[in-house]
Amino acid sequence: MPTVEVGELVDGDFLLDVREDDEWQAGHAEGALHIPISEFVARYGELTEAAPQDGRVNVICRSGGRSAQVTMYLVQQGIDAVNVDGGMQVWAAAGRPVVDGKGQAGFVL
Repeated sequence: MPTVEVGELVDGDFLLDVREDDEWQAGHAEGALHIPISEFVARYGELTEAAPQDGRVNVICRSGGRSAQVTMYLVQQGIDAVNVDGGMQVWAAAGRPVVDGKGQAGFVL
């Protein structure tokens, strides 16, 4: 499966967060698109509208399991998608900013 390390991501890279609403509200990467895995197929059109036409979709969850499932689905649809290795746990541990649903400092649930 295609993967990317958190350290390889730069500001402006497209990030899709597939965690559930309570996890998102507790803390997420600012600017990420949030579509929970439980709603992903029904809301797939939101991704295709928001994702860069010629860019990569970096898929993230808490630790990498759910995002791996979504990454494989996207690859099967012909989308350039990669799983963010280690997910939001590694994101936060690397010192990357995490904000809550109100834009304040958040945490990974």
